[in-house]
Amino acid sequence: MAVSSSSSVPPSPPWWRPDVHADRRPFLLARGHVAAAVRAAFAEDGFIEVETPALQVSPGNETHLHAFGTDLVGPDGAMRRLYLRTSPEFAAKKLLAAGEPKIFEFARVFRNRERGMAHHPEFTMLEWYRAGAPYTAMMEDCATLLVRAAEAGGVSAFHYRGKTCDPFSVPERLTLVAAFTRHAEIDLEALLPAPGAPPDAAAFARAAAEAGIRTAPDDTWGDVFSRVLVEKIEPHLGLGHPTILTDYPVSEAALARPKPDDPRFAERFELYCCGLELANAFGELTDADEQRRRFEKDMDEKERLYGERYPLDEDFLAALALMPPASGCALGFDRLALLASGARRLEDVLWAPVAGG
Repeated sequence: MAVSSSSSVPPSPPWWRPDVHADRRPFLLARGHVAAAVRAAFAEDGFIEVETPALQVSPGNETHLHAFGTDLVGPDGAMRRLYLRTSPEFAAKKLLAAGEPKIFEFARVFRNRERGMAHHPEFTMLEWYRAGAPYTAMMEDCATLLVRAAEAGGVSAFHYRGKTCDPFSVPERLTLVAAFTRHAEIDLEALLPAPGAPPDAAAFARAAAEAGIRTAPDDTWGDVFSRVLVEKIEPHLGLGHPTILTDYPVSEAALARPKPDDPRFAERFELYCCGLELANAFGELTDADEQRRRFEKDMDEKERLYGERYPLDEDFLAALALMPPASGCALGFDRLALLASGARRLEDVLWAPVAGG
């Protein structure tokens, strides 16, 4: 007699059951200690903690970000479409334009189509900005926060899915070009399009196929890039010591400014521990015309792939004219709490996970 798949895997007990909560509670308490340590670190450096609204005109304009929409009903009954933010970035940059020099926020953010071992549809993003600072300052901030988090969580090393990382060690700085060569044997620099030239997705797909990556005929250059990154590069990052992955192709950094010495690359890096991405940082783009062009290109691609597009936040684009040069970083706080508490899965450091998962 065949056994159905639904009956072969027993359902997990609900998180609110007392015995389940008792198992999770040490990790939840550690989360609080880590949050307090982060706040203390920023306060010592002269940062102001801010709060920005979750409801936004635009949730973000990157191709593969998916938002939750809702309707704002005015006193007169008129309806206006708004979105739950995927990041506090637009509002934070308006505060930079208003004159705030150092800000941070523990922001509740929302991303649809995301749930798994390291993803949750509602999560906490720690985002901070420094006006007038180079994006390398964000690298130093990340290294500091790893140490503070580990100390607050009471761990000497981070562990995740059989991988280990020493948060007290100096992070390795690794360029994308070097990472593609080291882990995929792909010459990324040779595949970058010349300024003004269209990207050659077919050539990239051939190189990826030689590295054992499956591609599809309609893959874009960015699709192939992401697939190689996820399958060949990320599993090797942050092992033993944190990794700061730098110098992304400018096409893969929608809100970052180009590097002045080589505009094929952007001032963007990501932080990894135990093969897990923790943070994403930019030297922020302040050219409103270029930002608009990038957003419209990404929304055209989103409409092609998913049949939808999000509006542009015209207020944000106007604020860029007043925004000073700045750098910013977005860090997945739940993931940091997971590593710093010794928890095994993301939902163990969420006080009340979203239902229906």
